[in-house]
This record gives sequence, structure tokens and C-alpha cells, in this order.
Amino acid sequence: MNILGEGRFVRLVERDTYEFVERIGCTGIISVVAITPENAMVFVEQYRHAVESRTIELVAGLVGDQGEESLETAVRRELLEEAGYEAQGLEFLMECPSAGGITAARVNYFLARDVVKVSDGGGVDDEDITVHVVPTAQVHHWLQERNQAGVLVDPKVYLGLSVALHGWNGSGA
Repeated sequence: MNILGEGRFVRLVERDTYEFVERIGCTGIISVVAITPENAMVFVEQYRHAVESRTIELVAGLVGDQGEESLETAVRRELLEEAGYEAQGLEFLMECPSAGGITAARVNYFLARDVVKVSDGGGVDDEDITVHVVPTAQVHHWLQERNQAGVLVDPKVYLGLSVALHGWNGSGA
């Protein structure tokens, strides 16, 4: 593997004549399908410089960027930091490539059941996160409205919606 360039958070590498991006200083990535006892989903909205737009996303974050931690610890930390929620139960769903054509990053998806609001959330440091809690039955319509208002919707949100509406059987189907 040949390192072609490196910044503070990512590096461009070449392996077998193929170029892709790697994250620096983390051991993984998590994404959380967070559902309240009232069957509402928790989303975060924030500005993303790469796409020059605000985006609607599942709670997500890097694992190990603040020291050694497990995936579950990172899920609980990010859920609290970004959204201000604690989960009564966590279930690992699956590991998937983030964007397999450009990055080596893999995302570990978790279902957080019966999440309870314990703080404001909003992120840490320079993060400017808005938290949205939307009843599951209204999510699709709400996402369409946000998108029509110019906010981009991360496609991982639809994975979360599918899990919330149809459950998860553990087979990936």
C-alpha cells in the first residue's frame, strides 16, 4: 500500500493501482437507529462541508477517536453527545461499507431501543447539530418535506426507517 497524501483526518492511499481514502485515528464507525418508547425515530441534522448542505442523518460517529473504546461504548457516547439520548437496549444489526468505491470505511449499525431523552445533545466542540424526533408513521412524509426544503437526506436513514417499520430478523434481508 502506498500513501499518496494525508491530512488531519483522512489519507489517500493506493493499493493494487486503486486509489481510496482511509480514516486516520479511529478503529471504526457506528450508526444508530434510535427509537423511542413512543415509536418515534431520532435524527440529527447538521451542515456537511463536503456536500455544502445540511443533511438529515442517523446518529453516527467514529470509534476510538477519543481513546480506546468498544463499538457499544461509542454508540452510547455518540447517542448522548449528538442527540441527548440514552438507550435502554442495543442490538448490533450489521457491518456495511460506507461508500465502497471511494473509502475503506465500514459502518457498524446498531438498533437502540427505548431511547430516553436525558440532555440537549447538539454535539461537542464545533458541531452544530439539530435533533429531530419524528413519529415512525410520519417519517417518510417528513423526510420528503425536509428534502424539498433543500436539506439532503443521507440514504442510511432509509435503512433505519426500514428497521423501525419492519423489524430486523438478523439475516440482512
